[in-house]
Amino acid sequence: MPDQADKPIGLADFDRNENTLVDLWFHDSPEIAHGCRLSIKIKDVLCHYRTNFQELAIFETERLGRMLVLDDITMLTEFDEFAYHEMIVHVPLSVHPHPKRVLVIGGGDGGTVREVLKHPGVEQIDVCEIDGEVIKACREYLPSLASSFDDPKVKVFLEDGARYVAGHPESYDVIIVDSTDPVGPGQILFQRPFYEDMKRCLRSDGIAVTQCESLYFHQDVISGVSAFAREVFPHLGYYYTLVPTYPSGIIGFFFCSLKYDPIQDLREQRARALPDLRYYSPDVHRGAFSLPCFGEKLIRP
Repeated sequence: MPDQADKPIGLADFDRNENTLVDLWFHDSPEIAHGCRLSIKIKDVLCHYRTNFQELAIFETERLGRMLVLDDITMLTEFDEFAYHEMIVHVPLSVHPHPKRVLVIGGGDGGTVREVLKHPGVEQIDVCEIDGEVIKACREYLPSLASSFDDPKVKVFLEDGARYVAGHPESYDVIIVDSTDPVGPGQILFQRPFYEDMKRCLRSDGIAVTQCESLYFHQDVISGVSAFAREVFPHLGYYYTLVPTYPSGIIGFFFCSLKYDPIQDLREQRARALPDLRYYSPDVHRGAFSLPCFGEKLIRP
């Protein structure tokens, strides 16, 4: 978590009549963003503990609503999470003509599931989250996202995502990899064997979308994944969304498809009918695949 001097502890340990609380800040891990860090002012520590897999905290921030942090890295804030979750979901589900079975790898906060449920044609949503404590904490402190797990279409598997994908061939129309960064146990989700297993896990016209970092800070990761993913999937694209509380304010995704083109096969009428959107639109969908010159070079074959 933050530096020792600023380490967040339960607010019961603070005298609310003193000014100590005024200086309680969370400092995002600088390792994930090339030595840069984002500092966010904290009002309250809602939970903070070690799970079997990682350190988990949920804070009440001064200006950004509640914030989920795993292993020193900001996963989301209520302020801007919609920009991430709408784009990781509605891009693939607005391209596939009949997305009935959807698999979410990770996504324990529930935001991805919330957005998938906006597509009435989806009949089954399986969530493979390795750490059940993330779901438990988000159910309690982030119900605007995690209440989506209560829908009868949703089934949760507390398993390793890479192992799950390898064991379920030809099972899903769409796979959404809402993963952490490529450190620790998340590294396997950025490697070729996982992409090959995803291909086998998809039905013949399936689409997979994977979280793949910042165009500015993680160029080696993006170019590395592009090099092998292009050999695995016949249709590959990279697109991005704007999330102020992520490193560089940008985070991107690989669009990996066995049949459909992300632009030409966009079902625009269905996309425009989606309810309660704050970021995604068909125009944003198309524009998100238009990369700056340096970004095109990263994914160019």
